[in-house]
Amino acid sequence: MNTSTSNLSDSPEFIKATYDKVAGHLIPFLFVCYIVAFLDRVNVGFAKLQMANDLHFTDAIYGFGAGIFFIGYFIFEVPSNVILEKVGARMWIARIMITWGIISSAFMFTDNIYWGSLASMFNCSDSEFTFYVLRFLLGACEAGFFPGIILYLTYWFPGSRRTKVIALFMTAIAISNVIGAPVSGAIMQYMQGMGGLRGWEWLFLLEGIPSVVVGFLVFVFLPDGPKHAAWLDEREKTFIVHEVQLDDAGKEELGKGHSLWDAFSDYRVWGLALVYFSGVICFYAINFWMPTIIQELGVDKKDFFKVGLLSMIPWGISAVFMVWWGAHSDKTGERRWHVAGSLLITIAGLVGLSLVGHSPVPSLIALTLVASGSLAFVSTFWSLPTAFLSGTAAAAGIAFVNSVGNLGGHFGPDLIGRIRTMSGGASEAAFWALAAIAVIGVIVTLALPNTQKKLA
Repeated sequence: MNTSTSNLSDSPEFIKATYDKVAGHLIPFLFVCYIVAFLDRVNVGFAKLQMANDLHFTDAIYGFGAGIFFIGYFIFEVPSNVILEKVGARMWIARIMITWGIISSAFMFTDNIYWGSLASMFNCSDSEFTFYVLRFLLGACEAGFFPGIILYLTYWFPGSRRTKVIALFMTAIAISNVIGAPVSGAIMQYMQGMGGLRGWEWLFLLEGIPSVVVGFLVFVFLPDGPKHAAWLDEREKTFIVHEVQLDDAGKEELGKGHSLWDAFSDYRVWGLALVYFSGVICFYAINFWMPTIIQELGVDKKDFFKVGLLSMIPWGISAVFMVWWGAHSDKTGERRWHVAGSLLITIAGLVGLSLVGHSPVPSLIALTLVASGSLAFVSTFWSLPTAFLSGTAAAAGIAFVNSVGNLGGHFGPDLIGRIRTMSGGASEAAFWALAAIAVIGVIVTLALPNTQKKLA
């Protein structure tokens, strides 16, 4: 039964118009925020094609550095989301975006910072140590952004409408790659040497600036919640608040958690953290290594733009698929099998990658399956924890699941890098390992009880 039931005086036309207005004001803007966020997080995958040779980075160094982002992310995730609930979304999301944009642009100095004995203590070169430090700081600065947005959307949309909205918002992941892949390739290829800078230095500089600009726009335009939205009239504000309150009340049937302790004492939260961990390992492993995988399909080593154009294919198809998948989950009301099914699609793609070698067309099909399954997973997954958590428990629980799960973003790229280094550049064993991890996610998803409301 849908507990988010409107008042009898609220006509279907009013309800639709109100939610359309909310979505129209919020989703495009949040969409842009996430595009620039995700671009700054993963553009290192393209930079690697050039900077690895310039700075003498092995696959193991790159994999570890790409993944260490998520260590900083993990440490600061829960505190950041709790602060967001206390000080308001507008101020905190703006702070997050401005600071990570500055750090992202600072990567242009990776080869120009000298650490002396400090780098030597960790058996690193100066550029290697700088790479690790900046990736860690980037994760620390961005911590709280994504779970903060998920929490923010719970202020506006009841659970019955949230999955499709989250899927629309999260298409920014795919779109950031669709847009960012050719742009990143073009910057590296055609701006090489301009102003005395290398292509990858221009890449970090130019792609960090939009985050700072959008961060200031967040502070100006993003309301903290329905009551602060100047573009809603009083009836619309009352309706939205009432719907969300009803949705929170309806979580009782699942054993709703509200307090901070409820989030950490509920074994379902820990189980879902493991599920998210398994899915995120696969997603970021492929995301950070996709430019390299595509380049190894026979693309010229200096044709970064072509790598970008080919990268658009998996991400473009996955953007359409994840929206359809999220809408289908909302339409049917089914959650767990949609989450598990998306992981099964990911597994099929990983197995395919391990079997087809460097055949271009089969490899692109397999990459498309991995990208589509992974994006469908992250868009539908969040319907599970938000079905039984609210209040402070939601802020802490969402952040905890996201932070623990995103540790997979460290282990996935690092796993591929280490296996490639040990195997002379071969990735097949890594793909099999990732598929096995995803199987664990499928099993736990289907085994956990009371993570979705009973279907009518």
